[in-house]
Amino acid sequence: MYFSRKKNLYVVLFLTAVLVTGFSFISVPIESAEISLASVVIMQSSIIVPEPIPTIPTPIPPPEKLKNPSEIIKAVYVTGWSAGSKSYLNYLTDLFKTTEINAVVIDIKDYSGLISYKSGAIPDINALIRFFHDQNIYVIGRISVFEDPTFLKARPDLAIFDKTKTTDSAKILWYDNHRLSWLDPASTEVWDYNISIAKDVLARGFDEVNFDYIRFPSDGKTQNMGFPYWDEKIPMRVVLKNFYKYLRQELPDAKLSADLFGQTTVNSDDLGVGQIIEDALEYFDYVSPMVYPSHYATNFMGFLNPAEYPYEVVNYSMQTALAKKTALAELKTAENASVKLAELRPWLQDFNMGAFYTAEMVKSEIKASQDSLKDNFAGYLLWSPSNVYSKNAILK
Repeated sequence: MYFSRKKNLYVVLFLTAVLVTGFSFISVPIESAEISLASVVIMQSSIIVPEPIPTIPTPIPPPEKLKNPSEIIKAVYVTGWSAGSKSYLNYLTDLFKTTEINAVVIDIKDYSGLISYKSGAIPDINALIRFFHDQNIYVIGRISVFEDPTFLKARPDLAIFDKTKTTDSAKILWYDNHRLSWLDPASTEVWDYNISIAKDVLARGFDEVNFDYIRFPSDGKTQNMGFPYWDEKIPMRVVLKNFYKYLRQELPDAKLSADLFGQTTVNSDDLGVGQIIEDALEYFDYVSPMVYPSHYATNFMGFLNPAEYPYEVVNYSMQTALAKKTALAELKTAENASVKLAELRPWLQDFNMGAFYTAEMVKSEIKASQDSLKDNFAGYLLWSPSNVYSKNAILK
């Protein structure tokens, strides 16, 4: 049969469309075949091939708290930078194997206000907790509360200011003798900020949270301090006791400890900073007075240099602290108040100040703690700014 070239072209286009799109195109008129073919080409070019769905790895849960920790905690203080150092962790591992140390106190927020596992000091906080727990080591996170130059940069309205320099148009921060600035201890926003850190710490498997710098400033031109929240009428001790109570309400089931000046064990006043040891005993699991002999005044107990008499200073301080706790317990019993009072667990000196501290001197502090507290002995915390400890004082 004879076909013209024009008809041949139409037939070729029609058959091509049928092959590409299927037999549904057979009923399409020849005149529309060129349009249909173009549509098919466009449809084919716009087909999107879905990419395979990536497999999302199951997140590793945070570490759990240490199961069955020792009732008597013997810890060493560790800065955030030391805790982030592999070589220092090797040093600690040797310490755990050869000494009676069974716990660490790690800086979470130190005097700078920086969070150690947010600032880069500790690269992987969860891995660090596992490292300690795998060795059956109890982990305490230390938070410096009211001395915090970092947080007040974001919230200068919460900071203690210098009332001799501040004007209506400019608020001038107050500084202590170390050129560090402080937050108002009466601010509930400051309380909540530190509690939020504590909650995060506990969620990461820390066994205990330790609160330090829970006081008003002790040095510098304190007469020039101005407070955005404290009315300077409510006693300092009441402000701090309200904070202790608030902490316990917000962290009801957590293990909490408080660091206090060593002199709170022997003084009846608040030392001008609001600290009364009996106030803290009601709300914490542990109270840790810093009974560093070098920090006691000349002629304390009749010693020209108390730092040279570590056993005597620590023994007397902890005996007095225990007597205060016993008296408070009797008072609560008389009031029919069922309150579980904190255990006493002192900070001890392992650094040179006032005297060169030998292993024997450190050992005598530990013995003084045991001798003074007897059945109430709950352990101790060793402080060394260098994070290197007198191994011979703590051998197994």
